[in-house]
Amino acid sequence: MLSLVQQPRPTVSAEETASSKDSAPPNIVLIVCDNLGYGDIEPFGSQLHRTPCLNRMAKEGRKFTHFCVTAGVCTPSRASFMTGCYSQRVGMHDNPRDGLVLRPVSPYGLHPEETTIAETLKQAEYKTAIIGKWHLGDQPSFLPTAQGFDYFFGIPYSDDMTARDNWPPLPLMHNESVIEAPADRDTLTKRYTERATEFIRQHSEEPFFLYLPHAMPGSTPHPYSSADFQGKSRNGPWGDSIEELDWSVGEILETIKAEGIAEQTLVIWTSDNGAPLAKELESPTRGSNQPLPGRGYTTAEGAFRVPTLMWWPGHIPAGTECDQLVTCMDILPTAAALAGTGLPARSIDGHDVLPLMLGDDGAQSPYDAFYYYHQDQLQAVRKGPWKLFIPLTSFSRHPYFKKGKENSLILFNVQTDFACEQNVADQHPEIVKQLLRLAEVARVDLGDTDRKGAGQRTAGHVENPTPRVKTAP
Repeated sequence: MLSLVQQPRPTVSAEETASSKDSAPPNIVLIVCDNLGYGDIEPFGSQLHRTPCLNRMAKEGRKFTHFCVTAGVCTPSRASFMTGCYSQRVGMHDNPRDGLVLRPVSPYGLHPEETTIAETLKQAEYKTAIIGKWHLGDQPSFLPTAQGFDYFFGIPYSDDMTARDNWPPLPLMHNESVIEAPADRDTLTKRYTERATEFIRQHSEEPFFLYLPHAMPGSTPHPYSSADFQGKSRNGPWGDSIEELDWSVGEILETIKAEGIAEQTLVIWTSDNGAPLAKELESPTRGSNQPLPGRGYTTAEGAFRVPTLMWWPGHIPAGTECDQLVTCMDILPTAAALAGTGLPARSIDGHDVLPLMLGDDGAQSPYDAFYYYHQDQLQAVRKGPWKLFIPLTSFSRHPYFKKGKENSLILFNVQTDFACEQNVADQHPEIVKQLLRLAEVARVDLGDTDRKGAGQRTAGHVENPTPRVKTAP
């Protein structure tokens, strides 16, 4: 039977993995926006938002048009970025208390026995920082500083989780301490950017990993931005926040260049999932996933496939595009290969995709199959260009099936049919059979509704969780 997981392998040096010009492992900057859609920036087709810095990043770097996350919502997606695993493997897809994502004062969080990308890179003596939104547990044993990060400045969960339902005011934290409550959301992007550029300058002469998970455009109906950007876009608060995020990446890249470390620094810019979209789908006020179909928070392509740019002067070929399937689970194993560390002791699902990043001739996606879960329910399977939605008798949310209706197989070629308008299941019965077999591989390993998988591990859990609040000096 096929195996989903990549087993631990011997240490591989960066020199053996990449055609690197330098012996030192590269710095890595991972920028992840919140709920930003495929069609929200100019390099991916937006004609509404002005994103000159991202345009320049695309011109100097590489665009990934089939980069997928592992969930349509933030907690499970972010768990995959950090661990290289499907969230179903590490228990961050669902729990009895919180539902789709972790809520404030949850007893659950990323298990301390899981190995994060920060812990992996610490093995190679990287300095590590997270500046932004964590959302993998707000209890002390789940916070970033307990998961491999030397430094944390940001919020522990989503910016819409403000004081209500016995939740505390939204906390802005420095390491384990709350320094502002409620956090001034208007200035989060600006302050995150200032802290990020300061971190880069401080550590420009040693290897560093900077994780910058922005809070914007976020989950509120009206995203936040600083005074310099408020009211300046052509798309209200959503556009204002997008254009400030564009400014932010420009500041990051300019700082890297000014420090003379551009050829030693890999920058990845992406989103944690697709845009939620407005109630009226034609309205751009809560983002665009065009030309992909569907809303965020689902298993549609518009939820799982996100705009992604990678930049590493002298290594990643400028002005190029990759249409092979790459996922957020690949960041950790690729970083491990670049840094010359081994993979985590526990099995992971991602792959080293450096050949695709560097544009090597003939490089292909390493995925035999990719799985689309909604919480604990397997809804779709992808292999190559083919994405199959599996018939379901019950579901809480689905981008195509209707409750109370007979729902049959749906097969799309997501390479040629970006909008997923042509169901070709009847024309490709052998492809359907193959994908159904792969679905069973996932069920055995990662589980399915009311069925536990053999490869699933548990989330972390604490008794008597406490809120993160500002204490008196």
